[in-house]
Amino acid sequence: MDRPIDTDAPIFVISVAAELAEMHPQTLRQYDRMGIVTPQRSPGRSRRYSQQDVDALRTVQRLSQEGVSLEGIRRVMELQNQVRALQNRVTELTDELARVQAGGGVVDASRVFAAGIAGDVVSLVRGQRPRPRSQAVVLWRKPLR
Repeated sequence: MDRPIDTDAPIFVISVAAELAEMHPQTLRQYDRMGIVTPQRSPGRSRRYSQQDVDALRTVQRLSQEGVSLEGIRRVMELQNQVRALQNRVTELTDELARVQAGGGVVDASRVFAAGIAGDVVSLVRGQRPRPRSQAVVLWRKPLR
């Protein structure tokens, strides 16, 4: 039975990752120190890179060649990680909603969801207004039946 390859598995030592990314190992160490691409660590504290890390290193190299500063690259990578985490969360919530709906679960029609100023999701009771300080915006309102 074929299993999908785990692109998050930390399998490459720094010399192999550097060769795959066409970079010098010292460059990878610098990116690790700056938090641009942070590999996992083995029990002996040596760096172990995954295929996703190597792909990220290639992205860093491309952005650098296009003239983006290292700080700009760090920020781009940080935002990409946030987007990936949010996409995973949306998938989890969509799956959870599908399970509730398939199980005949009743979703409380009196709940309203809003986004807080920090991007967090706030649950409100119907008729309740978000606190002015939160500057929440209503995202979704379950229609009444």
